[in-house]
Amino acid sequence: MNNFQYKVENNEKGIRIDKLLVDITEDYSRSQIKTWFDKKLVQVNDHVVKQNYKCQIGDVIKWDIPEVEPLEVKAENIPIDIVYEDSDLIVINKKSGMVVHPAAGHYEDTLVNALLYHCQDLSGINGVARPGIVHRIDKDTSGLLVVAKHDIAHEKLAEQLKNKKMRREYKALVHGDIPHEYGTIDAPIGRSVKNRQMMDVVENGKQAITHFEILERLHGKFTFIKCILDTGRTHQIRVHMKYIGFPIVGDPKYGQKKSIDVEGQALHAYKLTFTHPMTEKELTFEAGLPAKFEQVLDNIRKSY
Repeated sequence: MNNFQYKVENNEKGIRIDKLLVDITEDYSRSQIKTWFDKKLVQVNDHVVKQNYKCQIGDVIKWDIPEVEPLEVKAENIPIDIVYEDSDLIVINKKSGMVVHPAAGHYEDTLVNALLYHCQDLSGINGVARPGIVHRIDKDTSGLLVVAKHDIAHEKLAEQLKNKKMRREYKALVHGDIPHEYGTIDAPIGRSVKNRQMMDVVENGKQAITHFEILERLHGKFTFIKCILDTGRTHQIRVHMKYIGFPIVGDPKYGQKKSIDVEGQALHAYKLTFTHPMTEKELTFEAGLPAKFEQVLDNIRKSY
C-alpha cells in the first residue's frame, strides 16, 4: 500500500474531494479513485470521508493506493535517441509527441515502453509504470531527461533535483517582442480556478521561478529565448510565459488559438547538467533543436 498526503489550498475550497484527487494524482481516473472511497482508503484530517465531501482550506487529505499493477507495462521496440549511457543511468533526447510514462488510458508507445525494450535494468522506486523516471517533460516538449538504472542512482539524482542542483535549460519560441534582454518570473503556480485540467499563477500556489534570456528577436512578432528553471512545477515555462503575455508558439493549452505548426509546442529541453550519482563527476549534455523547430525559425526569419 502506497501512502500519500495533500494539504488543500485556498483556491481549492469547496471542490469535491474525488474531483480534487483526479486533478492532483493525474494518472488515475475518477472511476479508479471511486474504489478508494469504497474501500475507505481516503481520510480528511484523520477521518474517513465520502467522495462527495467538499474540501475546506487547510484540510489534510491522506489516501492509500493499493499496490495493484493494473496492467503489465510491455517492452516495445520504439527508436529512442540515447545521448549517453553507462551502467548507472541513461540520458535521452525525447522527441516531441512522446509521452514519458504509461498512465490511465495510455499504456503503450511511451518512453518507458521503449526503455524497457532497450534496457531491463531500471530503478524500481517509482513502481512498475515509471521505472527509472527521475523527472518528466511534457508530451509535446522535446529534449533531454535522465533515467536511472538502479535505486541508488535514482535516489541521488532525485535529491539533486529537489535541492536545485540539477540544471535544466530550455529554448523556446514565443509570440510577441519581449522588451528586455533578461528576466526572472517569480510567480506561484497551482491548479487553475477556471479549469482544473490546467495550471495557472495563483495566490497560494507553489513557488515557481523561471529565468529567461533573449537569444533572438524576430521582426517584432516573435522572440527566441533561453529559459532556466529554479523549480520544476507542472507546465512551468508554458504557464509563466503566458502569464507575462508572451505565450509559447504552438502551445495547445496555454498559447494563442492561431499559431504556427511546430509539431507540438516550440519548447525544447536543450541542456542538462548534473553530478553523476556514483562517480560524482559533473556531466553536461546538449541536444540541438528538432528539425521542425529549426525550420520554423528559418521560415520566420525569411518571411518578414
